[in-house]
Amino acid sequence: MPSNVSSPARLAAAVALPGIGMDAAVPYGIALLRIALGVLLVAHGALKFLVFTLPGTAMFFASVGFPAWMAYVVAPAELLGGLALIVGFQTRLVATLTVPILLGALSVHLGNGWVFSSPDGGWEFPAFLTVAALAQALLGGGAASLDARRDAVR
Repeated sequence: MPSNVSSPARLAAAVALPGIGMDAAVPYGIALLRIALGVLLVAHGALKFLVFTLPGTAMFFASVGFPAWMAYVVAPAELLGGLALIVGFQTRLVATLTVPILLGALSVHLGNGWVFSSPDGGWEFPAFLTVAALAQALLGGGAASLDARRDAVR
């Protein structure tokens, strides 16, 4: 690498996948973000179904000022949206559609302080997830996605 390349660029090149240039590694980084975001959404959706139950989630939604019926929309949206992200199906659209859900979660935690370990959870984790979903919407599906397979066939 030329000596005029900055230290952060040298570090990035050093940690790039062996045998894969930095540009070629980008789709794998996008896929890693997509899969992690999808797994998190599946976990939160499943939590609403299996642990809190939909009626319990509806009661919580009502207690924080949301219409109770929204629980019956949000839980399946998280579960199905997460699965869609994991496989990379309509990634940009699905990531965009999760943003209002994540903003709703953020609004619940805004008054609890910054750190998520604060009582009732802080706002930094929902804020990060919102930004991650926005980034995913901009980046697309990346490697190993149904979107990439569809685009390769065209």
